[in-house]
Amino acid sequence: MPENFPDYLNVDYTDGEGETPEDYPSINHKLEKAIEVTKQGLEEYENPAVMWTGGKDSTLTLYFVKEVAERYDLELPPTVFIDHFQHFDELMDFVRHWADEWDLEVVWARNTDVGDYVDENGLEPGDDIPIEDLSEHNQHHVRNILEYEEDSFPFLLDTYVGNHLLKTVALNDTLENHDIDGIISGIRWDEQEARADETFFSPRHDPDIYPPHDRIQPILQFKEADVWEAFWHFVVPETVEEYPDEGYVPQDYDDLPNGLTHEDIPVSPKYFEGFRSLGSEISTDKAESKPAWLQDLDNTTERAGRAQDKEDLMERLRDLGYM
Repeated sequence: MPENFPDYLNVDYTDGEGETPEDYPSINHKLEKAIEVTKQGLEEYENPAVMWTGGKDSTLTLYFVKEVAERYDLELPPTVFIDHFQHFDELMDFVRHWADEWDLEVVWARNTDVGDYVDENGLEPGDDIPIEDLSEHNQHHVRNILEYEEDSFPFLLDTYVGNHLLKTVALNDTLENHDIDGIISGIRWDEQEARADETFFSPRHDPDIYPPHDRIQPILQFKEADVWEAFWHFVVPETVEEYPDEGYVPQDYDDLPNGLTHEDIPVSPKYFEGFRSLGSEISTDKAESKPAWLQDLDNTTERAGRAQDKEDLMERLRDLGYM
């Protein structure tokens, strides 16, 4: 963490307080706010980074960061990718491909203690990991922070212990090791109840819980449908040379204009297959067979395909540093 954090910052931690997506009535209002927050984040923080999962929300956020950095001649920060060892193969391919296309510096956040144990013992998702075989660092988190009393935990992402060790600990260790003072994150108000009260600049300053830093959150005001509108009418036309300038909304998996392929489009093929959330290969199912943006986004739950153990614990996980 840079010296004198957060004294050198001039940000309004109440910005967005009490607001909802309806306070930004058009896509242009939402875009303008995203650009404003992103610009302030890049200017105010000494060592920011972008949280990138390869999903639609974080890729939209990365688009704003790239656009703002180029427009205002600001430095493009590195991206942080949390590798929890249970991603879809297609998602990992997508991240590596676009990291190369966009010349991104990617910091791979991994809990290598858990990952090495899994590899050395040939474990599969769901297999138990003895707590006593973890490092002191991980044992401290399990016993003293989570107050978990069992002798082992299952190697699964969407459980309380698994999510904390594989994602939160990996992220917090990376923030500390790279002295990151602001992490630019693609969470949204409408995505989950635990995130409904977030502000555009959200402090995480308690050193007993995480390395002190701020969350910079430019797309809180977007609904799921807004994200897809932004992709097909702004992100894709502006980043893919052969895409129609006026935008085009694909109607099925193979419906791409001008001979383009999925490799040409910065949208994960899993969304074309019907997935609306890309948590992990083990615990996420597709919602329908039609592409995500053509589904009933207003009357169905975006994260319905996600394991509910983690969903029901989101508030506690957020307090520990989860996104």
